Amino acid sequence: MTPPPTVPARLTAAEASARYAEFTVVDVRTPGEYAGGRLPGALNVPLDRLDEAASALAAAAARGPLLIVCASGNRSARGCEQLVALGVEAATLDGGTGGWAAAGLPVERPAGATARWPMDRQVRLVAGALVLVGFLAGLVWPPAHWLSGLVGAGLFFSGATGTCGMAVLLARLPYNRPPKDARPFEETLTRLASA
Repeated sequence: MTPPPTVPARLTAAEASARYAEFTVVDVRTPGEYAGGRLPGALNVPLDRLDEAASALAAAAARGPLLIVCASGNRSARGCEQLVALGVEAATLDGGTGGWAAAGLPVERPAGATARWPMDRQVRLVAGALVLVGFLAGLVWPPAHWLSGLVGAGLFFSGATGTCGMAVLLARLPYNRPPKDARPFEETLTRLASA
């Protein structure tokens, strides 16, 4: 068996498009984000479930290169780092699905699908709202300023560690969950392992 072709760690939309048929495309966004639109043929393995999918992803990587995508390229880069630590090579799509679509490349949008805000935008909105509430409430009741401080500490921790507790919590909200007609995660793992 010939080894799979080597792939640079980061690919632009043009580079990925030129070799698209070679890749198994794995979208690491939340199921809700994935349901709103994705690269053609992409399979959804949320970032927080990457460890569960390691053996299926290793099997897919043994057949050909993996292209990991998200909304902007940040989560997919973290996903690639996780996979490399597990011994699975993968490339990330610079600019994510947003960059892909901006380059005029095709995006699958199921009928009736509504676009979801990317998780990083949801985190910024909630974090900003909490800081603002903490500041304004602190004008009336000074201990409320601690809320702003706690959010700042959480953001600092997130930046330092590459993890985000707020994103984990937001991913559990109903609009970030898979739609009722979504492919079960176990079926995705089977497709990765045997495709």
